[in-house]
Amino acid sequence: MTKEDSAVRGAGTAVRCPGSVVRSPLKARWPVILATLTFLFGANRSFANDPKPNVGFITIDTLRADHLACYGYTRIETPHVDALARAGARFSHAYTPVPITLPAHTAIFTGSFPVATGMHDFSGNKLPANSTTLAKVLRDNGYTTAAFIGAAVLDSRFGLNQGFQTYFDHFDFSRLDETSLDLTERRGDVVTNEALTWLQQAPRQPFFLWVHLYDPHFPYTPPEPYASHYRTHPYDGEIAFADAQVGRLVSFLKQQGLFENAVIVLAGDHGEGLGEHGEKTHGFFIYNSTLHVPLIFKSPGASPQVIASEVSLVDVMPTVLQALRIPIPASVEGRGLLGVILGRPAQIGAKPSELYAETYLPLLHFGWSRLRGLESQGWKYIDAPRPELYDTRTDPRELRNLSSARQSIVHDMRERLYGVIRRFTPTAGSAEAGKELTDPALLERLRSLGYVALSSGSYVEADGKPLADPKDRIHVFELFSEAMADGQHGRYEESLLKLREAEKTEPSSLPIRYLMALDYYRERDFHRAIDQFKSALELDPKFALATYYLGLAQVEAGDLDGATSSLERALELDRTNFSAAYNLGALYLKKNRVDDARRQFQRAVEINPDYADAYEALGELDLYLKRTDEAVHALEHAVELAPDFAKAHYNLGRAYQAQGRRAEAEREFARSPAH
Repeated sequence: MTKEDSAVRGAGTAVRCPGSVVRSPLKARWPVILATLTFLFGANRSFANDPKPNVGFITIDTLRADHLACYGYTRIETPHVDALARAGARFSHAYTPVPITLPAHTAIFTGSFPVATGMHDFSGNKLPANSTTLAKVLRDNGYTTAAFIGAAVLDSRFGLNQGFQTYFDHFDFSRLDETSLDLTERRGDVVTNEALTWLQQAPRQPFFLWVHLYDPHFPYTPPEPYASHYRTHPYDGEIAFADAQVGRLVSFLKQQGLFENAVIVLAGDHGEGLGEHGEKTHGFFIYNSTLHVPLIFKSPGASPQVIASEVSLVDVMPTVLQALRIPIPASVEGRGLLGVILGRPAQIGAKPSELYAETYLPLLHFGWSRLRGLESQGWKYIDAPRPELYDTRTDPRELRNLSSARQSIVHDMRERLYGVIRRFTPTAGSAEAGKELTDPALLERLRSLGYVALSSGSYVEADGKPLADPKDRIHVFELFSEAMADGQHGRYEESLLKLREAEKTEPSSLPIRYLMALDYYRERDFHRAIDQFKSALELDPKFALATYYLGLAQVEAGDLDGATSSLERALELDRTNFSAAYNLGALYLKKNRVDDARRQFQRAVEINPDYADAYEALGELDLYLKRTDEAVHALEHAVELAPDFAKAHYNLGRAYQAQGRRAEAEREFARSPAH
């Protein structure tokens, strides 16, 4: 019996004193019944009149649970997250279904596993427009919705902006080169500044605010004073800096009287390997170093506590809706945790959370086997070419593979894993789905890469060759990752040395060939770059980015005919490549194909309405064609998008001059001194 049960039962026990008058039971209880009814009706009336709780949602990227003070870590100071944990429910065993930012956040905000949404990766997929997201549900229930994003991996083009009336991504980056997405980020204080500015403008309540802090993501470069304080462990410095931003947000909510009645959620999207199992970062394996995440849930009326139940991030969305008394959509696959948070006894027969996990990064990007796993009651099974089984109660770091010794448990866990996959895969029930256990979007992508499904649900190459176990390729992956970081920071020779070393193990690797070609291109060794891009295209003739960069390299090498063919092909493969359209327009101009050039510049701005270079080119060409009004319109748009664009100001001055607008022309000429 709980203390609460004892208190309730004690209050209902009649205590009779000697000599007291014994009254009729009905008469004795009537005032109590009246008081109880008055209380109940009053409570219902009060709840009906209460404003809906605001929702504050903070996700901290790449955050291991065991690197927070409130989770027992002693080498860090995280006072603000710790205070939030003391104010709400802290889940000690929460897990992400996928250790990659975009699909992990998709799981959080749809309450569904990747096999249901088709979101398995950081690129090459987009959340379907008909998806049910937390933001959509809350918007439809009268909430003002806003999100402030810390990294381009969550850019709106991937579809997670659905339901948000404000979605602050606004990244200045090439939308084409997926290998650079991790570098396109903004610091947590900048993200927090934007969120606080939005809050200070007093949005219509109730509101749903999501703030995404990306700082703990590699490379670890915390600002001062965190850089000095955590010099020997900068990953923790990034976490401490993120903690300070959490403090700024919570302090503002408290100052405005918005904290107490708000639902506040703080979660990590995935962890970080930090060298465990040979994995420095995340995404390659599905060990708990990258799956175990912090989860804190503060709900009005709930007592602070630590909850040891095993839960998944897909449980977060339904729990928020329960706290707001909003019906949970049928598409949601997670379970609501509000009863656990409120301390209610578990219902008989209630199912626990499904701790499904996956990574398709090794398969989609390197041609090695995908990994899928399931954790339950201390057992962790990983379905791989060489299966893995761990007793996480006695072996929390998953160092002793028990699969050979505990075959019966392996069999049981594998059957349960495939049962979960069948239950949540949209095509479940068809003969094809039963064989391949893959959602339609991913199935199409895998087939386009040349993989063939087996009856076991695994894949082989088109010639039947089995795929490598990621455990046997982690050294190649780390070499590739280091080479990519070197190339992104201008260390091209160091990058090429590592890629050549990786190539000894993987001589026919598409990503290795492509990255080598990029290094040569950035070194301005265009002839080698052309050879290497062509070599990559021999492995995958439909590789749009390689085709695009081949065209750029051919331009630099003076092969305009080859460049024209490559850029035309790049646009066939990827109709969203606005930069290919722009460069193709420039090539057509060189060949005096003026009308074709204009069509491509127009196409570029239709694809990307914020592309200042294409507006400038369009305006300059219209000026040449004596289409002065059109030129003015395009050039005004260019300088609006890029106020420091000197060439656009100069040509706008020429256009104004052609219209006889001398004062405005002089103003624009003054803004373009270089011209």
